[in-house]
Amino acid sequence: MEKKPLFTGPKKPAGANQKQQARKNDKDKGDQYAINEHIRAKEVRLVGDNVEQGVYPIAEALRIADDLELDLIEISPNAQPPVCRVLDYQKFLYQQRKRLKEQKAKSTKVVVKEIRFGPQTDDHDYNFKLKHAMEFLKEGSKVKAYVFFKGRSILFKEQGEVLLLRFANDLEDYGKVEQMPVLEGKRMIIMLSPKKK
Repeated sequence: MEKKPLFTGPKKPAGANQKQQARKNDKDKGDQYAINEHIRAKEVRLVGDNVEQGVYPIAEALRIADDLELDLIEISPNAQPPVCRVLDYQKFLYQQRKRLKEQKAKSTKVVVKEIRFGPQTDDHDYNFKLKHAMEFLKEGSKVKAYVFFKGRSILFKEQGEVLLLRFANDLEDYGKVEQMPVLEGKRMIIMLSPKKK
């Protein structure tokens, strides 16, 4: 026996209420902006293109946005009265994301490169690591150099300090000492930051 599908009501045409659904989804994602009917203020200050700026009752502001087929977006909820902008909500979110991306690109990321020595590092190994440290500082990275003491080698901590001070001295043309050698557990650490060009 063939089962008939249950009647679920008339089908909506494809694309109907798509914009409203997109807005609802954005609202569900916890966006920090209240839009349209979600704005709770009784009156708002209206800004945006193609609108006469000023203070309007919320119903009037919603009607203006609706007439322009745009959204009413609360951009400054703590102002008295709250500031709302008439703009397409998806376009507004896109502009916000773009602005954040530009700000992230402008903020410089600090990279810290680590160089490890033993208390009895020979000259060949020392020079090899020194060359790498020069390259790191030239490219703008910070250098964290440390001497790792295994077992009884902690007895040679003066030797480790001398090694790190020599390392900092050899790099004085490329970087400046940010932190003098300090013993942290089994490691003696020195921090160098690149010299500003």
